[in-house]
Amino acid sequence: MLSRRLAVLASALVSAAPAWAQQHKPAAPHAAAPKPAAPRARTKESASTGSPADSPLGPVDTAAKWAVAVDFVTGATLLEKAADEEVPPSSMTKLMTIYIVYERLKQGRLKLDDTLTVSERAWKMAGSKMFVQVGSQVRVEDLIRGVIVQSGNDAAVVLAEAVAGSEEQFAELMNAKAKALGLVHSQFRNCTGWPDPEQHMSVRDIATVARRIIQDFPEYYHYDAEKSFKYNGIDQGNRNPMVQKGTADGLKTGHTDAGGYGLAASAIRNGRRVVLVLNGMASMRERGEEGERLMDWCFANFEDVTLFTAGDTIERAPVWLGTSKDVPLVVGREVTVTLPRTWRDHAAVKLSYESPVRAPIVKGDVLGKLTMGGKGVPSMQVDLLAGADVPRLGLPGRAMAMLSRLTGGGG
Repeated sequence: MLSRRLAVLASALVSAAPAWAQQHKPAAPHAAAPKPAAPRARTKESASTGSPADSPLGPVDTAAKWAVAVDFVTGATLLEKAADEEVPPSSMTKLMTIYIVYERLKQGRLKLDDTLTVSERAWKMAGSKMFVQVGSQVRVEDLIRGVIVQSGNDAAVVLAEAVAGSEEQFAELMNAKAKALGLVHSQFRNCTGWPDPEQHMSVRDIATVARRIIQDFPEYYHYDAEKSFKYNGIDQGNRNPMVQKGTADGLKTGHTDAGGYGLAASAIRNGRRVVLVLNGMASMRERGEEGERLMDWCFANFEDVTLFTAGDTIERAPVWLGTSKDVPLVVGREVTVTLPRTWRDHAAVKLSYESPVRAPIVKGDVLGKLTMGGKGVPSMQVDLLAGADVPRLGLPGRAMAMLSRLTGGGG
């Protein structure tokens, strides 16, 4: 019989059965799960743009041309639309810039209190600015705020020149780091996102960088939640509309004529974090509305479920010619997955292993597989491990077992 933990999960795990046994009947149904929440209605300005996004629950309408949402813990994709197309990343490029700066801080090669000299090139940068003065000395921590809160192109260039000697050399570092992080649709020519025909990212790559910033540098992520920063007598508000409204705690916005209005945002609710990246919207207002609407949809329709923890016994398998008649089949790691809130209506799990298992058995041996899938449920496979050593019977014991089996006594 399946373990009680698996049985509790299994109003939907109805296909669960070892390879040697007959299929179990479905457990008693749970209370009806709530229906998936539909995205909030949009204003006239937020008209649909092209095809909808794909999701495990079906199409999701969005005004963004490019979109992706991922669960922070599991990395599961909650929705996507042209997520791997290479598009102008605008100021969302600065996420890679700040990742490299944080890396230098963590390595001790840069300190928050270090002061950096503003070059003429940095001072002359157009677009969004921190308004640093040529020849002045600016603290690294202030420059970080200038990049994150104010989206300062000048601040980004000051940091890039300090780290690599020049913006061009810093772009080489960005490309190397992109490769190390597994970004396959990104190429950098500058640290700011200033339009360049050879610079591009996909929204999925942007989401990967955003997720890694939060994961790798939690000690610095608090800067993203700051709603304003004052420097050189000029107070500027955070350009991220979701941070301003308190519906996200980071990360970055961007805009170019070619790429439209973009947003990388992350929020945490009830202990669960989602990262959302949108690009190609028509206005700042649409960017803010779509960000909030789709973030709400992600939290309303999905949950993180810990199916098993390390060492959980899933089944006890019969043993042949062993000192024990059975051996526990356990999972070797915690299994947490992101699932639609209606997953119990559609998920199915199956155990497979040879039975009986021949002794000797060493604890940790892979003895079988647990597979899971279903409508809206990501396919997954988990090794079933021996939870204990089972030595082989000695010669007299093996002889008795064989005799018992031949005479119909079982064994």
